[in-house]
Amino acid sequence: MISINGVTVAFGGENLFDNITFVVNDRDRIGLVGKNGAGKSTLLKVITGEQPPTSGSVSSSGDVTVGYLPQQMPLHDGRTVMDEALTAFEALNALENRIEELGRIIAERDDYDSPEYSRLIHELSESTERFHMMDGVSREAQAEKTLLGLGFKREELTRPTSQFSGGWRMRIELAKVLLKRPSVILLDEPTNHLDIESIGWLEEYLKDYKGAVVLISHDRRFLDTVTTRTVEIVLGKIHDYNVPYSKYVVLREERRAQQIAAYENQQKMIRDTREFIERFRYKPTKSNQVQSRMKQLEKLEIIEIDEVDNSMMSIRFPAAPRSGNIVIEAKGVGKCFGEKRIFSDAEFTLERGDKVAFVGRNGEGKTTFARMIVGETPVTEGLLRVGHNVSIGYYAQNQEDLMNGDFTVFDTLDRVAVGDIRTRLRDILGAFLFKGEDIDKKVRVLSGGERSRLAMARLMLEPHNLLILDEPTNHMDMRSKDVLKKALSEYDGTMIVVSHDREFLDGLVTKVYEFGDGRVKEHPGGINDFLYHKKIESMSQIESAPVAESAPKNGAAETTSKGDAPTAEPKQRLTFQQQKEIERARRKLRSAVENNEAEIERLEVEIALWDEKMADPHKYGLSLSDPTVFDEYNALKKKLADTMTLWERASEELEMFDKQNR
Repeated sequence: MISINGVTVAFGGENLFDNITFVVNDRDRIGLVGKNGAGKSTLLKVITGEQPPTSGSVSSSGDVTVGYLPQQMPLHDGRTVMDEALTAFEALNALENRIEELGRIIAERDDYDSPEYSRLIHELSESTERFHMMDGVSREAQAEKTLLGLGFKREELTRPTSQFSGGWRMRIELAKVLLKRPSVILLDEPTNHLDIESIGWLEEYLKDYKGAVVLISHDRRFLDTVTTRTVEIVLGKIHDYNVPYSKYVVLREERRAQQIAAYENQQKMIRDTREFIERFRYKPTKSNQVQSRMKQLEKLEIIEIDEVDNSMMSIRFPAAPRSGNIVIEAKGVGKCFGEKRIFSDAEFTLERGDKVAFVGRNGEGKTTFARMIVGETPVTEGLLRVGHNVSIGYYAQNQEDLMNGDFTVFDTLDRVAVGDIRTRLRDILGAFLFKGEDIDKKVRVLSGGERSRLAMARLMLEPHNLLILDEPTNHMDMRSKDVLKKALSEYDGTMIVVSHDREFLDGLVTKVYEFGDGRVKEHPGGINDFLYHKKIESMSQIESAPVAESAPKNGAAETTSKGDAPTAEPKQRLTFQQQKEIERARRKLRSAVENNEAEIERLEVEIALWDEKMADPHKYGLSLSDPTVFDEYNALKKKLADTMTLWERASEELEMFDKQNR
């Protein structure tokens, strides 16, 4: 479909790519991986034609269409969410307008036998057929389904796009890309704009998509779920692995180990051969062997070892000063913006050393609650108390955007550092991969990942005993996320992480607070225990899942009871596909129960009607001496008994199934 042929891209005399070649095939699911700054986003721009290569070319077959979602793009105002999404159907809209125009033209003509009239009729017929083949009549239904899957509520579809944050408007742009159904979808960090619920929906959509998908993501689980091929960009070269990300990591290490072993064996052979040549160079009896060995060395193709970019952050958070045992206490906390209520009756207590996650649909109050804790926004109702001697370090979701773009990397830290730590700023920046001339770069020229690292470095300038991190891994590459996760795991203070990154949260937090439907619900255990307890691995079913209990009337926080809480390590953690199979089987059993119940109800109504008829046969013109009357009545009674048996059996099977799959 798309062929990248010997592409080189150079900036400032240095090659970002050096003669790279690969092909995007039909139905490929490719994950582009590499450290921040390796050129992943640039490669997508080269494919779309936005960035011309210094040399080489990109070619595609004539009928290939490309849909591209960059990390940042201009956003449009002036339409509702639904109307903006419907602009994806530009070709269909034009075709529909042409059909309407043809209808008007034909209605005004009466030259039925003319060639022009025949041509118009033929065009109308072809256009109408093409319109229906493209499923034009269901445009709104398709748009609604996609927008709901990406997290919008039905009542939000008629609101102007200008009322939504940049992240939500990027979801609209993502919806437009998906609705266009291009031959190849290019997505640059799509999960940055999504919460966990929507990520699950997008995973399923992309897995089943009929075209090719090329995506950049730092979400391991997302890559493993969606992709089947991994293209690594490292030091200007690419390495193509026909496997998902996790298998690629293993194969990459195996390949490098094999290369090193082969290289060392070859180097030993070269040393031995040169020794032989030097020892017998001047002995006539060995001249033939010496010449042979010399020719052997000349023809030898030297094994090269793939270069590996070993630059990696090395960070450790300062020791946390001791705080009181109670770090955060919330009693009946609620938040409103004008008449819009975000949540209410939130009650929980964070104790010293707790590491918790805030999860849920965007807009349900996770970031708002974090800002309430740090005092950036007031509490509308209830009591929110910060404990004794609590020092808060806050990483805001837009932290990197709050830094002055005209400052240098070094100035950004120097202007907020106080005391002896100022003598260690270069060491701190070095730990975050800012070395040499990097520290003199202006903030505005940094990549998103570099700005995130700089913001995290600034957070470490003084010790805190409560860290509140709002989407800290956005824009970070996988190795940087691993280092940050390790540092946070070793951090001895209290921590709140707002994140949609399941892989990052796994093993890091021991309690989850779910924000949704105006409530804050506590779930003991880590993120996988939470997902397991909800009987889903993707949280896309949260909004549609029935609420088991009504909201608490006394204002107490709703928590799962100890009896319902999963163990710290469930006996067997099911994959999303296994969960889907279980849900499918459960629906089939439940459908059998419900169908039998409906049939029982119908038969009972029919039998009751027969009872009424036989109680007054004269009124209904029945002859009780007619044996067929009783035959029909008895057949209904037998059918009812049989259906009751089927219902009992189906109910028992459903009950047994639920017990086995709790």
